Amino acid sequence: MELRDSRRLPGANFIWRRPGAVVEVNFAKSEIALVAAMTKSWCAHTRRMLNAIGWSGEETQVRELGIPIEARNDNCAHSVAFALSSPLDAMYAATSIAEFAFEAASSELGGTALSEDAFDEARQRLAQEVADEVNPALLALREEAQARGVCFLSDDDHASVGMGDGSRTWPVGELPNASDVDWSAVHNIPHVIVTGTNGKSTTVRLLASIVHSAGLTPGISSTDWVRVGDEVVDDGDWSGPGGARMVLRDPRVTFGLLETARGGMMRRGLALEEADLCAILNISDDHLSDWGTPDLESLTDAKFIVTRVAKRVILNADDEQLVAGAKRNLSDDTELIWFSLDPESSVVIEHLQAGGRAVVLDGEMIRLCGAWSGSNGCSNNVASVVDIPMTLNGAARYNVSNALAAVAIAADAGLSIGVIANGLAAFESDADQNPGRLNEFRFDGIQVLVDFAHNPGGLAAFFGLRKHLKPQRALFTIGQAGDRDEKSTRDMIRMAWEAGPDLLVLKELTLHLRGREIGELPAIMEDELQKLGAPDGSWCHAQDELASVQLALEWAQPGDLLMLLAHDSRDEILELLAARQAASKDPA
Repeated sequence: MELRDSRRLPGANFIWRRPGAVVEVNFAKSEIALVAAMTKSWCAHTRRMLNAIGWSGEETQVRELGIPIEARNDNCAHSVAFALSSPLDAMYAATSIAEFAFEAASSELGGTALSEDAFDEARQRLAQEVADEVNPALLALREEAQARGVCFLSDDDHASVGMGDGSRTWPVGELPNASDVDWSAVHNIPHVIVTGTNGKSTTVRLLASIVHSAGLTPGISSTDWVRVGDEVVDDGDWSGPGGARMVLRDPRVTFGLLETARGGMMRRGLALEEADLCAILNISDDHLSDWGTPDLESLTDAKFIVTRVAKRVILNADDEQLVAGAKRNLSDDTELIWFSLDPESSVVIEHLQAGGRAVVLDGEMIRLCGAWSGSNGCSNNVASVVDIPMTLNGAARYNVSNALAAVAIAADAGLSIGVIANGLAAFESDADQNPGRLNEFRFDGIQVLVDFAHNPGGLAAFFGLRKHLKPQRALFTIGQAGDRDEKSTRDMIRMAWEAGPDLLVLKELTLHLRGREIGELPAIMEDELQKLGAPDGSWCHAQDELASVQLALEWAQPGDLLMLLAHDSRDEILELLAARQAASKDPA
């Protein structure tokens, strides 16, 4: 047995809504028979310690997890999460309790029982850890915020109440008495949590355009940055709870747009204890088994963590996993809003007949359907996809779907149809507003699309544009990160080839080798192309991502389409193409 990880879970998480701690334990194939005994022993030692330190009201739970593909071997065949709940102000002590119970259970399974003296020594140590950590002022502030119906956020350094321009923040060691807070100045702001496998960044950035058109100040947390209005507050992946707190504590923000990825939810839980609204865009195969999601069903349930805190939920009716996940994860009284590319969707029609709300695409028109505020239950036209640049006149169906989700979110927040339409039209999915997400360049009669697609759902959607755009010739650049297995690499190449490129450039992702040798993955890709019967000359190799783009530009002629996947060198690729476009005498 190996203790893989020990961590706090401050917010709603894959175990439950309450704070606590978890230890993840890996078992070798030869140790599978020990799982049941370890579970019984760990729970017993944890319960004994919880009772001894005065935490008898806290709970334990054990959950089996998936193992990442690359870790599946004799030394790591099974993983289990052992969790206990705890007060919010003593989660470090809670991790110590979880670790104590693991050590005691491991010794017991090895034939050495915990002595009374050893237990008493551990009890005194852990009780002192609790005493050193507790912060009554933090709990009092939280309790008062909850009673007043306003947001409470906390981390190691700060605690806050309210949101955005209605927030107040203090160092955790200098918290005021709850009765001394000017609660009349504290309030929440409109906000939404957006998750899913693909399209999260694009959707929150499109929403920012809509919010801006309403005269409000959007705050965005995303995989590229935290942004307030037009200012990038911090670069990097801020799609976890830290990014959400940064946005919601900024006094300039009047609408919070929180991109929320699986990793943050599984590692730390959600920042918010209560939320107005959440949206889940889609579910597809992406790093299955990471963070306890070995299959699509468990991945779906992980995404549904956001629904544990939200008053209203927006879901994609075209996604079978989400339709099934809603039945597993949502209660009958959950207020649900569906969106769909199909106005005849049985899910949507049944929902509307029951008095619900939906957003659908009818021909080229996005419509609000059902009991929206001011609609009297009638359909309202919002915008044509032709007027939404990021949809490429409706060809990019996945961005049409993202637009439907954004419309549902904005309409639920009470923004007018005119404001929503203006924001949709104003958003250019370009290198400034949405880098690496379907960025389009045109020069010398050539159309170039750059995208970050990296999982089956994203790749299928991106490559699918080829048949809608109908170029004279098409070139795809394609590469694979080293932590993907051979099957996924072959599946990716098959998907790309079936989309009908005239030339495939097999590129090396030198910054994402992740243990692979140079040439290893391109060799697998070439072998798969040969098995597919691809003729000689229909593929070539590039030593790195930037070289693949240079090769594509040398190949291209007027009327061609270049579809470039950007992972290693996104910024350099975008700069190169922008310069080429600026210098072109024929940008069309």
